[in-house]
Amino acid sequence: MSIFTKIITGEIPSYKVAEDENFIAFLDINPNAKGHTLVVPKIEENKIFDLSKEEYNDLMNFSYRVAKALEEAVPCKRVGMSVIGLEVPHVHVHLIPINAMVDMQFTEKVKLTSDEFVSLAESISGKFE
Repeated sequence: MSIFTKIITGEIPSYKVAEDENFIAFLDINPNAKGHTLVVPKIEENKIFDLSKEEYNDLMNFSYRVAKALEEAVPCKRVGMSVIGLEVPHVHVHLIPINAMVDMQFTEKVKLTSDEFVSLAESISGKFE
């Protein structure tokens, strides 16, 4: 069972920003930038291209909606998207508010307090449609 499945089932707490019957989006606890969000399918699949075309398209549609909310909630030049998938064997999309290329390099991290995470999650969630 992946750490993301444990988040989905509630065994591990998260700063959730959006959820439906098939997907969940929550703040990355080791973010590249303020608002760095992970979008995860509730089915535990290791590789993104092992998803069916329908599951893949649904993941991208859900990610789009989360990115739009994120862009409204966190000032940035744009929301970058990355799918790497090596760190956790469960498909996930990184949505990262970016102002410079370094924000997408996974080398520099920002630190947020628990209260900042809660406030940020509520702000993004409030913009999610």
